[in-house]
Amino acid sequence: MRGYMLFLFSMLMGWTVYGQTKSVQGMLKDDKNRIVAGATVKLTSKLDSMTTGSNMAGIFIFDKVKADTFKITVSNLGFERFEQEFAIPKGESKHIIPSLTLQQNSQMLEEVVVDGVPTVVVKSDTLEYTMKDLKLRDGAVAEDALKKLQGVEVDKDGNVTAQGESVKRVRINGKDFFGGDVKTATQNLPANIIQKMQVIDDYGDMANVTGNKTGDSEKILNIQIDPKYNTGHMTTLRAGVGTEDRYQATGMWMGMREGEQISVLGNLNNTNAPLFDFSTVGGGARRGQGGGGRRGGGMFGGSDGLTKIGSIGLNYRKDFSDKLTVYGSYSFSHSNNTTLSQRFQENTLPNIMQTDSVTSNSNTIGDSHRFEANVEWKPTTKDYIKISPQFGYDNSDVTTGTNSLTYRSGAFNNSQVQDVFANSSAPRFGISGLYNHKFNDKGRNVFVNMNFNNAKTTKDQNAILDRLLADPNNANAPLDSIYEKTILEANNKSWNGGASVNYTEPVSEKGKVEFTYDFNKNKYDNSNKQQGFDRAEKLIAEDPKLNFDYNYDYSFTTHKVGANYLYSGDKITYSIGAAAQPSQLRGDAISSGLVVPIRRNNMNWMPIARFEYKFSRQSNITVNYSGTPNEPSVTQILPFDMSTNRTSIVIGNANLSPEFSHQLNVRFRKNDFQKGNNFFAFVNAGLTNNKIVSLSKSYFDDLIDYQTGQTNSTLVAETRYLNETSDKPFNVSSFYHYGKSLKEKTYNIMLMGGISYNKNIGYVSTEKDDDIGQKNVARNIVLNQGLMFRYNPSENLEINPGVRYQLNHTENSVTNRNTNVSSWTPTLIGSVNITKTTIFGADLSKQFNNGYGAGINANPFVINTYLEQKFLSQQRGTVRLQAFDLLNQQTNVSRTFSESMITDSRTNRLGRYFMILFTYKFQKFAMGNPEGENRFPGGMRPPRM
Repeated sequence: MRGYMLFLFSMLMGWTVYGQTKSVQGMLKDDKNRIVAGATVKLTSKLDSMTTGSNMAGIFIFDKVKADTFKITVSNLGFERFEQEFAIPKGESKHIIPSLTLQQNSQMLEEVVVDGVPTVVVKSDTLEYTMKDLKLRDGAVAEDALKKLQGVEVDKDGNVTAQGESVKRVRINGKDFFGGDVKTATQNLPANIIQKMQVIDDYGDMANVTGNKTGDSEKILNIQIDPKYNTGHMTTLRAGVGTEDRYQATGMWMGMREGEQISVLGNLNNTNAPLFDFSTVGGGARRGQGGGGRRGGGMFGGSDGLTKIGSIGLNYRKDFSDKLTVYGSYSFSHSNNTTLSQRFQENTLPNIMQTDSVTSNSNTIGDSHRFEANVEWKPTTKDYIKISPQFGYDNSDVTTGTNSLTYRSGAFNNSQVQDVFANSSAPRFGISGLYNHKFNDKGRNVFVNMNFNNAKTTKDQNAILDRLLADPNNANAPLDSIYEKTILEANNKSWNGGASVNYTEPVSEKGKVEFTYDFNKNKYDNSNKQQGFDRAEKLIAEDPKLNFDYNYDYSFTTHKVGANYLYSGDKITYSIGAAAQPSQLRGDAISSGLVVPIRRNNMNWMPIARFEYKFSRQSNITVNYSGTPNEPSVTQILPFDMSTNRTSIVIGNANLSPEFSHQLNVRFRKNDFQKGNNFFAFVNAGLTNNKIVSLSKSYFDDLIDYQTGQTNSTLVAETRYLNETSDKPFNVSSFYHYGKSLKEKTYNIMLMGGISYNKNIGYVSTEKDDDIGQKNVARNIVLNQGLMFRYNPSENLEINPGVRYQLNHTENSVTNRNTNVSSWTPTLIGSVNITKTTIFGADLSKQFNNGYGAGINANPFVINTYLEQKFLSQQRGTVRLQAFDLLNQQTNVSRTFSESMITDSRTNRLGRYFMILFTYKFQKFAMGNPEGENRFPGGMRPPRM
């Protein structure tokens, strides 16, 4: 902590303010002579670079301007960008610019004005919310503001959904913050320095630069800081201790001046509060391309189990000029997680009911490093270049102990204990870049982008299996056993590279043609070596299932050539065309001198189709189609037994062809913000050709216990893979949200829900030598419905009751059996100011679950509450007494579904504890602090309530 404070002190001392001699003032109006408030105004010269905002009267002011000649740039959503050169007359120290007129953007859909303040602005792919009129309590963070926005939800783990879709990344002032890490921004950024929040359907860098949209969008949250707080600094320090040896120590420092921003975050706790999500990948230039170099699922974090975490991170941004911007971040986390889980698995097999009851104890200790940077350069007004390097490194030690009981047709079959000790390390590197050249203002444009990602994973694994076998003919007979120990070494390398070229040519005032070429290649080069041992640690050299040495490498290459016509009118926007995409799968799998070639060629033809119709300024519908080829995974394509034990076998298929997925998305939006109404809905449908499906077998086989030499008949699970060509699996999902605000947002009602349908195909068998199996059509329907209410008369009182319902229905054609699980979850969240400086809050949630498997069902009633007192000058200090899970009932119950298995799971979560937290906060801005400095939020969020 001493070193941290010295670091902060040195940064504060180095944050300088330059003396100036002149002032500039102006006013903004639109083309209808109306005041424009909240616009971003920038003054630049050879000596100056300043940013401010227009106030409620439309006035902007720059103090201490050095140069006599300068340029004013104005930007605001809904208006065309404004730029003009100005000069201060000689001898004048205060210069007033005549009113500047902003022209409305032709793509603007709607702006709603309440008491002169724009509340919601709707533009094509963006919903913009102004923060000024939100009723936020002192100490609010960005996450608290998000919870009050129509169509936005934040769950108890901090995950954000907007219009029914998950928010993937967060930007601050248009740039990724800590690589786009959502929770890092929403749980740490002060709400009272935020001017606007924008929920954007982002189609990637090409769409952002050229306006040409392709593929599916992802939800992005962009947070705009009020320009008057862009010069200054803020600090938050928090420390807490509690029962059950709970602790928390966090710190945040953020410094800002014109064109520069730096943030330092630190976190140390054992309250399941991760600071960073390392599964987040920054924007880059070719989003969603390939697998090499991109990190897999999050190694740490989440809410399951008990986790000790230590994290630190640095985010930096510098606008060197109007032409050059550099920004990036470094994050590090050390995590120690212990998770206890129970599973009830129902296997889908013909004429047999097989179930498994499994308990496991898993401990994961590891480190994660992530560095991401972005360089944006505009050498001319017609050229734009962006380079984005990324580095990362993960390592982990995982210890897992699993106990399972298997029953067939209701009779006990076997019990099994398996212990796995694994160590892995995974360095990775990636770089992406783009170049855009605008030939003219009529739409002639060329866009080029590229990427290269490289990753390597090294894994050492030690696994011990001990299975006790029952005699099906004599329940009282002694149990036989199967024992084996395996040591595995794996080295997996992968890289992905690609490039694309996009050229557009205008053919009319509203139409243009587009030509595209895209190249992408994924390359895999892996090796695995395993040895088996008996109870006496003697090498079992004669068993090929326990001893193998494989090498395999293959690549998947695609070329996509397309052409389409784009039309952009006042009400209708569409693009229509076609593309051809040949793909090539090439490689070899080698084992003991045996070489299995992998050779596949495919050709896919696909339409290019996107349509948008604007019924009115606040109502529109969009339809988008996309198609994507997917190569088989290493596990699916390797034609050898790669199992870590003889009772669970996985064998790939070198004859697999790539699958091709079709996706159709329909979105509808109808808003009436003047009356407080908000409605949106979407339907997504997907269908897959050549779907890679599994053949799941469960059969008896004779295996030797190498210690005793005895041969025993035991149950073996085997998985193989094939392409489904006679049937097409598909899925359909939908979601709707209706919101109604009354009495200046004092009352808010939200009704939301959706339904999803999944048709999966799989093959199952109980015969060892069956290579075809029996086809199983597995159907899954999930129905969700929620009703939420918010009463928020002022920032001093908020009450949020609600209820959610979910029904999960599954069908399997092989077993002709239908199953249902359901849950009701009423909630009540509220807070009240007992006095001006004393706050009481509570969060109650009760689950009523029904239909889960044996030993899994639970109906937890979770009560969290706190009492908070503010003190010290300007209420910079806060003491909070917090109680978490008062009844000690918190647990997580869920169901997963596949074509061959239904799994009900229950995992432990952080249980009851009490904690006292002390928070100290300080901030100073060159243009004044936010209204009532006591509104400065707590920075690093306390453990989630």
